[in-house]
Amino acid sequence: MPDAEAEDAAPAGDAASEGAPAGLPDAVAAQEAARHANARSARASALLHDYVELIDDLLNVEGEARPTDIARRLGVSHATAIKAIARLKREGLAHSRPYRGVFLTEAGRALAAEVRARHRVVVDLLRALGVPEDVAESDAEGIEHHVSGETLKAFERFLGR
Repeated sequence: MPDAEAEDAAPAGDAASEGAPAGLPDAVAAQEAARHANARSARASALLHDYVELIDDLLNVEGEARPTDIARRLGVSHATAIKAIARLKREGLAHSRPYRGVFLTEAGRALAAEVRARHRVVVDLLRALGVPEDVAESDAEGIEHHVSGETLKAFERFLGR
């Protein structure tokens, strides 16, 4: 009597044997994997974007961006802020001076302006849809990092920009 599991097993080399759901073509599985990779990348970038935007805000409003202030405003530990700042430095987005705060490089300032513009478009779209201002601001914090450039342009067209 044949083993039921052996009959259900996928032949070697087909999509089911490689982790894709049975019957899912390799091209579809690859597209799905790419979408998930993009989402993971957006989550990783979101952290840097939040730091760059906050540092820029602190520099413009208070004249300095100290790690302690960054940690407090983002609701993270001082150690977490220091690690994120180190990453910004490695990526050429920030620099610091001994006994002074954190400063953005030209690339960091450009990224902060881009992030702020994306945020504004998402907030404006949500407001145009009738979302209250405070909710739109809060929701935009998450959405802005996950919207593709193509979708952002569609938002701008919708808003008449």
